[in-house]
Amino acid sequence: MAKLELTLHGDFDAWLARIQDGILRGSSTASLEDRSDFRSEDGSTRCSVLVFERYSMAGGNRLSLSVTLFQARSGEIACSAITAGGSNARFWKVNTWGEASFLDCFQNIVQA
Repeated sequence: MAKLELTLHGDFDAWLARIQDGILRGSSTASLEDRSDFRSEDGSTRCSVLVFERYSMAGGNRLSLSVTLFQARSGEIACSAITAGGSNARFWKVNTWGEASFLDCFQNIVQA
């Protein structure tokens, strides 16, 4: 598992679109598996969770990337990205190259 946490600034919806487009365009095997979106009644607090999946050539299997964006009244957007999968070992992880690569793709999108 690989994880990246950071704070984003700007428009919440623009970040969602940028992340989704960037991940899906970054790999021919990437897909958006599901998402959840929450908003407080007054609209001051939002949370979105996106779960992506893609095939890892390095590991010969599929792995996932879960991205959570949370924005409260302050306007800053807390962002967490966590990968999972990417190993074909039975009791411990043998390779994590696919996970690291998927997280690198995400990092390039948010830090560009």
